[in-house]
Amino acid sequence: MTTLTAPGTTATPTRRPSATRGLVRTVLLLHRPALYLWAGLFVALAALLLWLYGPATDAAAAAWREYDRCTKATCAYDQDAILRYKSYSQYASLALTFLPFLVAAWAGASLIGREMETGTAQLAWTQSVSPARWLAVKLAVPAALVTVGTSVLVVLHRQMWVRGQGRIDNTKSWTDTFVFHANGPTTVALALSGLAVGALAGIRLRGSLGALVVSVVCTVGVRAALGLALPYLWPTVRTVTSLTHDGPTSLGLTVHHGLLTSTGARLPDPLCGSSRTSECSTIYHRLDAVSFYTDSHPQSHYWPLQLMATGLVLVLTALVLLVAFRLLKRDTGSAPLTKGATL
Repeated sequence: MTTLTAPGTTATPTRRPSATRGLVRTVLLLHRPALYLWAGLFVALAALLLWLYGPATDAAAAAWREYDRCTKATCAYDQDAILRYKSYSQYASLALTFLPFLVAAWAGASLIGREMETGTAQLAWTQSVSPARWLAVKLAVPAALVTVGTSVLVVLHRQMWVRGQGRIDNTKSWTDTFVFHANGPTTVALALSGLAVGALAGIRLRGSLGALVVSVVCTVGVRAALGLALPYLWPTVRTVTSLTHDGPTSLGLTVHHGLLTSTGARLPDPLCGSSRTSECSTIYHRLDAVSFYTDSHPQSHYWPLQLMATGLVLVLTALVLLVAFRLLKRDTGSAPLTKGATL
């Protein structure tokens, strides 16, 4: 790596750490509105989760205790506390779910797309900053902020959810799609994937509006694809129950369920119910069914599923970043060097 200098002058080594620190400061200054917005969202959501963890959980739990002890037709209990906890806990889970889409929109429209569109990026490349280092710093700064901030919110959300288990009857199950992701590192991984997708869209389209739309749509696609793949990322547990039950018994997150025949074949569940009724008994006899079966994930599979899903999203994020850097290199590799540009 050398630096081009004017004839007759002595070459001096490039002071990369200073250039990098300057670029970091530039990123923070240039995107102060987004930084303030992120800080505001973080503080507001953290405050909501802390309130839910403390006073809201205590009030709702006390109301449920009064309700469960009630033996009369009408009882006095704090129904508003129960409804407040239910509503605001759902709002918190939804907010964490939508964070990756906000990150993707900002990365595509402002962080990369707008700078490519207005020529700000090209100007930076003439100030002793290579395109690759420019992109690395542009992504590293928000990636660090998003990772730390989202991780704290995920921990707070999980603590809030755990404290309500067994105390609040209408707490969402761990199998709820919003709770599942808000309680674990997949939310952080999805936020980073949104950042990577936004960067790729900005580099490819070189426009803020188009990059915004494409980055959000692609991030939605990643989220949807993860939801479809999630049940198959870890081996399920099969539960077999008698036909005298009302139907298959699930341990948690159901993947498949139906009937087992005497030969071990699997059939769809006709949704008839228990074989104690003559109608259902006749149907099961005709199908040669001997039991119900359910392939599901118990709660003990939560962390294996979380870690597998997180790893999958991070691998995809790395591939998207690789494509983004290669695309940037291809587009800028033939650009003429200017005075002071680093080779």
